[in-house]
Amino acid sequence: MSLTETERRLLDHLDEDLLVERLAALVRVPSVSGTQGEVDVVDVAAQMFAEAGLAIDRWEIDLDELAADPWFPGAEVERERALGLVGTTDEGTPALILQGHLDVVPPGDPSAWGLTDPFSAEVHEGRLYGRGACDMKAGFAANLAVVETLRAAGVTLERPLALHAVTGEEDGGLGAFATLRRGHRGDAAVLTEPTGDRLVVANAGALTFRIEVPGRSAHGSLRQEGQSAFEAFLPVHRALLDLEAARNVDVDPLFGERTLPYSLSVGLVSAGDWASSVPDRLVAEGRYGVMLGEDPAAARSAFEDVVTEASLKDPWLRDHRPVVTWPGGQFASGRLDPGHPLVAATTAAVVDTDGVEPPVRAEVYGSDLRLYSGVGGIPTLHYGPGDPRLAHAPLEHVELADVVAVTRALVVLTARCCGVR
Repeated sequence: MSLTETERRLLDHLDEDLLVERLAALVRVPSVSGTQGEVDVVDVAAQMFAEAGLAIDRWEIDLDELAADPWFPGAEVERERALGLVGTTDEGTPALILQGHLDVVPPGDPSAWGLTDPFSAEVHEGRLYGRGACDMKAGFAANLAVVETLRAAGVTLERPLALHAVTGEEDGGLGAFATLRRGHRGDAAVLTEPTGDRLVVANAGALTFRIEVPGRSAHGSLRQEGQSAFEAFLPVHRALLDLEAARNVDVDPLFGERTLPYSLSVGLVSAGDWASSVPDRLVAEGRYGVMLGEDPAAARSAFEDVVTEASLKDPWLRDHRPVVTWPGGQFASGRLDPGHPLVAATTAAVVDTDGVEPPVRAEVYGSDLRLYSGVGGIPTLHYGPGDPRLAHAPLEHVELADVVAVTRALVVLTARCCGVR
């Protein structure tokens, strides 16, 4: 399929300067998960929705009610408030949903950003810099630009388009879950996460684990009188690395060059309370990959079994068992059949606007895809601007040419999914 005259006319109305302006305004809001900025950025987005002529559903998310839901995906930060936001072009079931999350991870060590403010939205040599520029405010700005382009061209969609603005994605998916529980649905969804010129139809899950390992305190000069919780953790850690290796032997070809899609990483370790004392307690927290199609309950059981087996082999741990708990985000895996019509439609839109066919892949990180496809029952894929390797990284940025290219493809995809008159 090639571009129609109507599609070419639509693309002529894409305002690239406004697209960059919207993106910069969003990046300048420090919307770190769990902070006031995470609330503020939704109000900024709501104003943009209003200016684009969308009908708006903005609501206060009942955090207690949501947390009590048996399907609640978990959270890793405390929140006093959270807002939901959906904009639609018309009444009825949307033919297409374009979704983006507006929360970002902390910027990290300021020195890693040099002289650049992590929320400056500075543009240099065709790149816009800032925390969240890539992950994923660029994708959100592209979604908004689709609506603004349609409006500028004066066309009417035959079926509605919906834009979903969510928060809480970085620590579990609270915003997406709340949006689906509110009843917002559609025939198909594209999450404009950064995909690096790929279509992502599946992703691994990720579970947050916590292991408490007991020890026995003693003076450091008489360490043999005690039992170091740090040393007691080492055989458990070795067993977990063996588990990781076993779970990554047979990798789905969709992962391409990703040879460790189901990684297990210890991210936080805390032990002891005095340098010259033998530590009597260690706490290790980390993330644990969930395989495609795997029940998270089965993944947790496999993890716990390995910790138990390692403990039974250790003289100390046999009688002083580690305790495993599962706090924070609990991401199941998600998948869309590569043969689904949404994949073909998105591929065609990219080819017709960019001239290059994007590879269809799976990714290793968890995302809202599993909520839209699982809880919502909505065929869902990822396609968005930015290199995912820059997400959460110092000097995070996005190529503006990439943002424009993705937006053009989304304009055409929307026109074809929703119909124009």
